[in-house]
Amino acid sequence: MRIGALASGSGTILQALVEADLPIAVVLVDRRCAAEKVAEAAGIPVAVVERSFGPGFDRGAYSDAVVAALRAHRVDLLVMAGYGTVLSSGVHEAFPGRILNTHPALLPAFKGWHAVRDALAAGVAVTGCTVHVATPEVDDGPILAQEEVPVLPGDSEESLHERIKAVERRLYPLVVRCFLAGMAAAGGADAKEEP
Repeated sequence: MRIGALASGSGTILQALVEADLPIAVVLVDRRCAAEKVAEAAGIPVAVVERSFGPGFDRGAYSDAVVAALRAHRVDLLVMAGYGTVLSSGVHEAFPGRILNTHPALLPAFKGWHAVRDALAAGVAVTGCTVHVATPEVDDGPILAQEEVPVLPGDSEESLHERIKAVERRLYPLVVRCFLAGMAAAGGADAKEEP
C-alpha cells in the first residue's frame, strides 16, 4: 500500500505521519511550504502542483492535475495533512472511499476552515478532532475516530488549536495505519473500487 500525503502548510501533521513510518510514496503540495522540507528530510519525493488564487482558478482542471501527479506515484490512499485546497469530485472518483482527512472539531459541528475560531465563538466547553473519510462535501463523510479536547478559560484560537493539533498528531497516524490494514485485508485498493 502506498500513501499520497497532501499538504499546504507547516508540515506538523505530515511529520507525525512520517514518524509513524507509514508508507508515504509522495507528498503533494499546492503551494511552496514548510511541508516540502519535512518530506525532503525524510527522503520522500515532493510533487508541486501549484494552484492560483485568483478568480480564474479552475478547480476541475487543477484537481485533474493532482490526480495525474498522484497516479504517477501509484498511490493507493490519500491522506490530507493540512491541505488548503478543496478538490473537485474527480479526485474522489479516482480514489473512491480512499481519501482521509483530519479536522480540528468534533464533526458534524464546526465544519470549514475556521473550526477552532467558530468553536470559541460558540462558547462550547469541549471541541476536539475528527478523522474521517473525505467526500466531495467538505468536512463530511464517514467518521473513523474522534477525540475530545476541552476548551480552557482564557483559550485563544492559537492555544486551543495547538492542543487539538497535538491530539491530531497522535490519533491520525493510528487511524491511517488501521485503515491501511483494512484495505490490505479487503484485497487492496482494487477491492475499494468494486461496486
